[in-house]
Amino acid sequence: MVGTGYPHTTILFMSAFIIRRLALSVVLLFIISIISFFIVTLTPGSPYPWGELNPKISPEVKATFRKKFHLDRPLPEQYAFIMRDLFTGNLRSIKDDRPVLSRIMERLPATLALNLTAILISLSFGTLLGVYAAKHAGSWHDTLGSLIAFLFIALPGFWISYLVAIVLVKQFGVPILGTQSYGILFPNDAAACLDRLWHLLLPATILALGGIATQSRFLRATMMETLREDYIRTARSKGLAEEVILFKHALRNSIRPLITGIGMILPALIGGSVIIETIFAYPGMGRLGYEAVLERDYPTLVALNFVVAALVLIGNLISDLLYAVVDPRVRLE
Repeated sequence: MVGTGYPHTTILFMSAFIIRRLALSVVLLFIISIISFFIVTLTPGSPYPWGELNPKISPEVKATFRKKFHLDRPLPEQYAFIMRDLFTGNLRSIKDDRPVLSRIMERLPATLALNLTAILISLSFGTLLGVYAAKHAGSWHDTLGSLIAFLFIALPGFWISYLVAIVLVKQFGVPILGTQSYGILFPNDAAACLDRLWHLLLPATILALGGIATQSRFLRATMMETLREDYIRTARSKGLAEEVILFKHALRNSIRPLITGIGMILPALIGGSVIIETIFAYPGMGRLGYEAVLERDYPTLVALNFVVAALVLIGNLISDLLYAVVDPRVRLE
């Protein structure tokens, strides 16, 4: 973005970019909703298994149920009814006949807290490890860090989660499920807050391990190139402290991969939170989606996919805007 001396031009570029991205996001959201709906409806099983297989329920009751949730209509009409009810706030869950948006809003804060914490952990530790690896490139510290990073990238999150659960619960009896420890009396509010923080940080840290490894590798590669620049040698010749050179000069010009990485790791975090929330019994949208799959709750699944896709697209948009702020040379047009 060439905005030096032309702030109004910069604002115009930013505004046009945001408008184009929002228009594209709306189209993508509807395409994603169509694909997710037809994938969900094509999965084996019935959205009304307790009724279809129960001989005590009369055909009239079954027909009333299917009509209420538009299951007696062709698939394109079912999709149209679901999207209409979603935007009018009338979409209801097949499981308990509650409004789907109410069920999602109950779980949304927990998922946002988990994923935002995972992003902060990923960026913080990824930055520190990346700078350290670039400073000690070629040493045994760097080799060990690379090995650990590749292990975290390769190892699946559910395996690490089960391993942590086995060690903490079976060996030490540490409570890890839910958002707080039940059946334990805390001496004060501070202890209760620490308990809630523990139940948030443990799954968030496991969720962030892959992001830490990826971000540190990206930053290491960029930092190594930056540290070979002439202005870095000039800064060293002036006698500046190594920490000032690394964090004030080199990091500032190497941080773009971290900003871009937010858009890259956000889909992985939201997708991974389904597994993490299920294993740790964390009451978020990921666990709600897992339960909806088991129950063949089509309206809830379609609405969840729509909300998750919206969060990912918003995260990517924020990542692109931050990228332009960090590097004003980028032309968003």
